[in-house]
Amino acid sequence: MQYLSRGTSTLEHLSPIWLVPVMGWCGLAQAWWRASESDEGHATLLATIAGAVALVIFLVVSLLSLVRWSKYPWAVAMDMQHPDQHPFLATIPISIMLLAGLGVSMFWNVSENLNTGLRLTWAAGSLLEIAATLWVTARWLQAKEAGGPSWNAITPVLFIPVVGNALAPLAGLTIELEPWAMAQFGLGLFLWPVMLALLVVRWVHVGPLPPRMVPSLFIMVVPPSIVGLDLLLMGVALPWIWCVWGIAAFFLALAMTQINTLRNLPFGMPHWGMSFPMAAFTILSLRLAFEANCKWLVLPSYALLATTTMLVLWLSFATLKGLQSGDLLTPEAG
Repeated sequence: MQYLSRGTSTLEHLSPIWLVPVMGWCGLAQAWWRASESDEGHATLLATIAGAVALVIFLVVSLLSLVRWSKYPWAVAMDMQHPDQHPFLATIPISIMLLAGLGVSMFWNVSENLNTGLRLTWAAGSLLEIAATLWVTARWLQAKEAGGPSWNAITPVLFIPVVGNALAPLAGLTIELEPWAMAQFGLGLFLWPVMLALLVVRWVHVGPLPPRMVPSLFIMVVPPSIVGLDLLLMGVALPWIWCVWGIAAFFLALAMTQINTLRNLPFGMPHWGMSFPMAAFTILSLRLAFEANCKWLVLPSYALLATTTMLVLWLSFATLKGLQSGDLLTPEAG
């Protein structure tokens, strides 16, 4: 690729946002895996391929990030202090948890050694996610002059640490770490309305998000979608799950009202913020369509699956094109 031929200097711009594609591909893999439960065959193959792509992206970005950390530690320090970029540090443990969770969905109980490996990998990601959440929220206790948050920095990106904690029961219950997973879920459940309240106050006091942050509106779909999946796994009564499905559907519709702004934006890595939210809502819709025997939701769920697939493929193509042209891995594009 062109960016590699220019030398490693471009790696100083390889911020953690480059792990968001891992989340998108993992979400797509889980969506097709859920579809395969009602129609085995091609869906299983597509889920496996998507999971493999997610793993390859994670390994490549992780390796390049280690090179970046060794050569440009000051760039990593800048990411940790950046008002918009620092929450993306949580994508590292989230990617680990999602990959481990995907492995649990596909390969749990294949062998005891594999079970142990998946359990340890998930536990490592979970601990790192708690640490990342603590680090992000601890910044709130600092004065603005000392790196604390300002109202301009309150964006849907702050939901990213929440998402990672809410993910915990999806694999944690299966791998028999229920107390741990539920405690972490409680943290995410507490922070979700807190972040939402902060965001509403930000809109009132500061106004709308800048155009480059508009794709992050889709992140608001993720917490209710993941909470709905958690509640399904816990066997909670369906009316409560429909409540959070309705919240997720509303936030998706709200984000879609900005479609004209999205069309006019030049492509950048923030566009990947649409991928995992679409996948999460698709998975919840698929599970409700079949597990709740909700026939009216079957066709919309498959339409969501097709839309999410096309979105992830388009984002991947645009990313490769941006790398080839040199439009990405720049100070502006990330």
